[in-house]
Amino acid sequence: MKSLKERVLVVVVFAILSCSNNDTGNNDTGKDSLALTQLQFSVERADDWSGMFLRRQGWFGGDGIFTATANGVEKAGAAKGSETIIWFSDTILGDIVNDSLQKGYAMINNSVAYLRGGHPDTASIRFYMNQSPDGKPQSVFIPRTPASKEKEYYWLGDGFANQEKNNDIYIFGYRVINIPGAAVFGFKEEGNTLIVIPSTEKPPYKNMRQLDIPFFQNQPADTVGSFGAGVLVNTAKAGAARPDGYVYIYGVRGKAKEVMVARVKPAGIEAFDEWRFWNGKDWTANVNNIQPIADRASNELSVTPLADGRYLMVFQKDGIGKFVGIRLGASPAGPFGPIIDAYDVSEDLKESKNLFPYNAKAHPVISAPGELLISYNINSFDFDKDIRSFPNLYRPRFIRLIGDKW
Repeated sequence: MKSLKERVLVVVVFAILSCSNNDTGNNDTGKDSLALTQLQFSVERADDWSGMFLRRQGWFGGDGIFTATANGVEKAGAAKGSETIIWFSDTILGDIVNDSLQKGYAMINNSVAYLRGGHPDTASIRFYMNQSPDGKPQSVFIPRTPASKEKEYYWLGDGFANQEKNNDIYIFGYRVINIPGAAVFGFKEEGNTLIVIPSTEKPPYKNMRQLDIPFFQNQPADTVGSFGAGVLVNTAKAGAARPDGYVYIYGVRGKAKEVMVARVKPAGIEAFDEWRFWNGKDWTANVNNIQPIADRASNELSVTPLADGRYLMVFQKDGIGKFVGIRLGASPAGPFGPIIDAYDVSEDLKESKNLFPYNAKAHPVISAPGELLISYNINSFDFDKDIRSFPNLYRPRFIRLIGDKW
């Protein structure tokens, strides 16, 4: 971009159709309206949304941002008619004075916020965390499933308000544990969880339930993967344009960041034997036969329906690459076309050579008509040093994709 405020017109046209062979049989990918190689749009920085998270007291940073309406409507702009629940993974709390981080700041592993009105208004958002018996800030979600072990903590995946379950909130969680002595990426995933928050509950959610997800249990998650990287609620009640009645649950596995997908009816989400997995040709009950629908993605992503019948996957290219990447799909399970580099985030990496971006995803419920709001996170390979030098680095940043397809 030539400047921070300049809108850049992006027209991406690939001459050769390049897509995987995982044809679901639901769409004719030869139709122009379902071409998987071209999309016309413009992109601009969404400084109003980025600025809402530029805070100097209390909550001042967090990654892993996901959004959902409390009433379960998922279509664009739905947040105007419902309270929006926002959740974060690792969260920084403290005070910043004259751009200087004060002593006594703390990190917890997750937090939540509630937004009224669906607009980036600092007066309409409130942040929540838990509190330990001695008065110290504590994560909202702490692993307490039969499979949980001491010293594990939660990072959070995507989720939704389940209209078939009294609008209870379902959020995917990853049980994570630190690796002693590892300086960079010193953690590993131990298990996959489904967190259930009754619709009547407010933080700290004393009556939440936590269910161990049985798929790939006791197997190395870095290799076999886990579910919750993204969720698409493709139901009529959620406002889907082409509903089939399923919730699509995306997962990521391996160093190649392969994307896999499962689906289930919302009413049966806790009945894990009702889940089905895409094996490249059909939906199967055997999770071990699951096949990837894309690769080079990130551990958090989104899949959003477009107005013309296609589906837009949004992710951070190659996990921590500088581009917000997108792929076009013919159905929620693909086939998906080649990666389109939608936005270069390098402008946000200039403060330090250690900074890197990750986990781009779309947020339809807080998007205005004619746009798709996308967030991404910034972190540092030398976090302890850079958070003191640039205390507001650890917060969501936003861009808008603008066009006539959403």
